[in-house]
Amino acid sequence: MSYLVIKGLSARLKGTTFPILRNVSLTVGAGEVHGLVGESGAGKSMIGKAVLGILPSSIEITHGAIELDGVDLLSLPPAERRRRIGATAALIPQDPLTALNPSRRIGPQITNRLVDILGWSRTEAEARARKLLARVGLSEKEGAFPAFMSGGQQQRAAIARALCMEPRAMLFDEPTSALDPELVGEVLQVIRALADEGRTMVLVTHEMKFAREVASHVIYLHNGVIEEEGPPDELFGAPKSERLKQFLKTVS
Repeated sequence: MSYLVIKGLSARLKGTTFPILRNVSLTVGAGEVHGLVGESGAGKSMIGKAVLGILPSSIEITHGAIELDGVDLLSLPPAERRRRIGATAALIPQDPLTALNPSRRIGPQITNRLVDILGWSRTEAEARARKLLARVGLSEKEGAFPAFMSGGQQQRAAIARALCMEPRAMLFDEPTSALDPELVGEVLQVIRALADEGRTMVLVTHEMKFAREVASHVIYLHNGVIEEEGPPDELFGAPKSERLKQFLKTVS
């Protein structure tokens, strides 16, 4: 069963003919992990932002369809589109502090989402928040302020915050790109565990080894176009595109 289907998606800078995405089509089945790789500026992050309706105001979608659980998001009024996306999908951004409030303790941030949005009792919500923080290895950080946590801890807290809404799909936008090298592994470990649970995920990443090990399907973008895609062992082990071959040489 397909959960996310993108058909012929094209986007450009407003007021210009400069393309950001060109005729991008992909299908993500329930429980699949799709890795998006490519050079900086290739359009990887724009795909996830288009799905979630958070494209920069300077970019417009010119044609195409984005179907989430069988519903074309682009055909919905903005308010209904936001409601449907918020109920089913979550974005883990490059900078976790864009998802977290640096001046609020992390435990209450998760608790308040459950109380305010889902209507949980505070007792149930606090217990759920503690379980989620334990799940990402942050039991001891329930009372900590994100501003005083390491980058890896902040990113794991952002994942816990997203999980509290039980999203059916998770989109990770370069979740380790802002981290010091020694902190990358702790975040990848959490993402790997989520993949092992059978969660539906789209992973924009520059971690090629991780994409090969975790993704069920990998897409290589170049200048807003899907240049090549396929199973990870095939894409990384026997690339057909000359551009992909050159890209893999530069990141190996």
